[in-house]
Amino acid sequence: MNAINDVITYKYKFVFDSGAEKIFEINLEPDLLTYIRNSKKEPPEWTKCEGLKCNSLCGFIDKHCPIMVNIEELIDSFSDHSSFENVKIFVEVNSRTYIKETSLQDGVGSLMGIIMVSSGCPVLSKLKPMVRYHLPFALIEETEFRVISMFLLAQYLRKRRGLNPDWELNELKKVYSDIREINKSLAQRIANVEKMDTGINAVVILDNFANLVTIDLDEDELSHIESLFKEWLGD
Repeated sequence: MNAINDVITYKYKFVFDSGAEKIFEINLEPDLLTYIRNSKKEPPEWTKCEGLKCNSLCGFIDKHCPIMVNIEELIDSFSDHSSFENVKIFVEVNSRTYIKETSLQDGVGSLMGIIMVSSGCPVLSKLKPMVRYHLPFALIEETEFRVISMFLLAQYLRKRRGLNPDWELNELKKVYSDIREINKSLAQRIANVEKMDTGINAVVILDNFANLVTIDLDEDELSHIESLFKEWLGD
């Protein structure tokens, strides 16, 4: 476990069938959970916000998109690889190691999710508590449970500070609607610079999760979660 002032580090190691390895280490500032970018090179033109449909959500219109700046190295590293290439992935996170054999897109999507949330996007930053307690390769049911639990805890903390809580999840619905717009913008840019399809399919996976969460929230279809709380509901 990291000491309170230590940099938070998540390490992903991709091992290909050929024996080749790629290692990515993500460092986050401990208090604000902000991504620490090590590269000092000038961001490429494709990372600029100009022309992005989601730029109305952030105000970075005349600048580089912080998400794309931070995922640029990741996209470039896997640009020559197929999204369905088989890999074995080792993830060191929160004093644990997770291991999974899966498609490359699955692992890159998990890694990309951390970077996107911690890059300074005002919409995705609301998911920072989930990054702090990152669960690699989470299933949609696990993601949905964690998202709603996080949001309701946020409302409890708002209430304690004298702010108006949103127990109806309306703000969460808006957040996920905005997230889908961001995913679409990212996918369009990545498709223009990537040689193959790993990066874009990683975003597609993240967007599929966002879509499923959005559908359940919009339709108020939480019976699959409600059934877990029988002892609390008097059933």
